[in-house]
Amino acid sequence: MQSQSIISNYSSIKQLLYALLFNTLSESTQVEKKQFIEFKKNHLYKDRDNSKILYISGVAQQLSKSHNCTAMDIADSIRSKLSATSGDVCQVKIVPPGWIYLELTPPFLATWLQHLVMGCLGQDGKMGTEKINSKFKDHNPANIFVVQYSHARCCSLILLGHREGLIKLREPLPDNHPAFGQLLPQQPIPWLNHDKQLWLNLSTEKDLLAQLVQVVDNLACASNSDAINWQKAALKLSQALENFWCQCRIWGDVKIYSPELAQARLGLVIITQHLLRFLLVEKLGVTAPWEL
Repeated sequence: MQSQSIISNYSSIKQLLYALLFNTLSESTQVEKKQFIEFKKNHLYKDRDNSKILYISGVAQQLSKSHNCTAMDIADSIRSKLSATSGDVCQVKIVPPGWIYLELTPPFLATWLQHLVMGCLGQDGKMGTEKINSKFKDHNPANIFVVQYSHARCCSLILLGHREGLIKLREPLPDNHPAFGQLLPQQPIPWLNHDKQLWLNLSTEKDLLAQLVQVVDNLACASNSDAINWQKAALKLSQALENFWCQCRIWGDVKIYSPELAQARLGLVIITQHLLRFLLVEKLGVTAPWEL
């Protein structure tokens, strides 16, 4: 299975893993779609360890109750099938008493990140000029300002990266254009080093990456959007960006001696800007200014 083709159908990693698990289960255990939808609600979790992008499924333990088979046997069957068909997406490991560990591979994450950095979440509306929708609840103005400030900082860094020649944006673009921050297709971000590992190795880089994954999962997979505290989600993403910016340089020696690392870090900033804008406008009902 090619990473690019499945990512084009699923922006959310959790959504994608659901699809892979369902396809595998329908072949190996004859589980019905209706039955799997019930499992889907409770049996796939993103691990809290941000050093890697890892999801854990307990679906084998649930299926063992109705399939007259041990959870470890079911999990091993799933592992074997997934490893054969989707080894480029994730490494699969089983852990007693039947947990399925799905760790995303660096090449897959690179493809996923590039998909998002090209603006594949949708950019309806005009950044910084949206009308406030009365359906949104009141929010803490101080918190909203923090998120708007983070968004404006992203915009500033993106424009500086363009002027410095680290990235090349579509031109000409007014600053409030909905496609702000979109790279030219022929200028992909070099996410991987020569060892096919992500350039992003610092803990703050990984924390920001994990927050991006979580926000996209929440946007795509939340069965009840109102149940998610979007203001809190936006604040956590803003804090992850702040920590990242305090520890991860883009200019100076990094730009001179490790331009690929500088570009990868700018790629994270571009995706963060896309998501902060979406959260501000679509979920919080406020403007997403490009400068403050």
